[in-house]
Amino acid sequence: MTFQPVLPFGGYSGWRFLQSNLESQQAQFAQSPVQDRDRDYFRENIGKVTSAEELVSDYRLLRVALGAYGLQDDLPNRAFIEKVLSDGVSADDALSNRLADKRYRAFSEAFGFGGTLPPSTQSATFADRVLSRFDRQSFEVAVGAVDSDMRLALTASREVPEIVAAGGSDATAWLTVMGNPPLRQVFETAFGLPSAIATIDIDKQIEAFREGAERTLGSADFSQFAEPEVLDDLLKAFTIRAQVNAGISFTTPGATAITLLQNLA
Repeated sequence: MTFQPVLPFGGYSGWRFLQSNLESQQAQFAQSPVQDRDRDYFRENIGKVTSAEELVSDYRLLRVALGAYGLQDDLPNRAFIEKVLSDGVSADDALSNRLADKRYRAFSEAFGFGGTLPPSTQSATFADRVLSRFDRQSFEVAVGAVDSDMRLALTASREVPEIVAAGGSDATAWLTVMGNPPLRQVFETAFGLPSAIATIDIDKQIEAFREGAERTLGSADFSQFAEPEVLDDLLKAFTIRAQVNAGISFTTPGATAITLLQNLA
């Protein structure tokens, strides 16, 4: 039987409940027979793969690889994924560098195809690195089947610290969030921004996100998320607003979005 995450309620209370027993639930999920079989197959076979073509031709390996980067919905799109991987990330015109969703770049960079060096699949520690992500991402998918907001909160709790640790500029950090659909949804909801904001000029979008952070968290600097309590404040705002939004029906649903966009223009 597949393990189903326990989420007795939603909103911030549900998030705090999940946080209180996250490790034990993840451990139970990882022990499921399906996860065991996937891990064993990947560990035994990924070292034999030396090209993007070989990876996409193996359904089971590709399913784990995509799942580790939150891209499992692209499993049928093998030609597209092969192009993402075979292009690598070095060239400015590489496909992953031209896509708005930066998860593809992280995925391509991790596997290391399309470069002058041997691919990362030849590293002795590669399988463990990918499988660690796969276990966490698979658990998030299972949580999302019960409560989609809890999945988004888990994703943010994992990926926001990674963005801070990458050490890029403040603008780069905000652009990374804006180019990651799950993260973008968390931040837009937490800051009370409409999804229609994605249609305005990119500099105006960054300004809106920074103003939202200042308004909600007290600072516009992305580096503040290095502090666990600030990340918790973000996720508190997200889970509360998401629950409120789910329970309210507006007679003019576009009014708030239009007003905000007019103010940003």
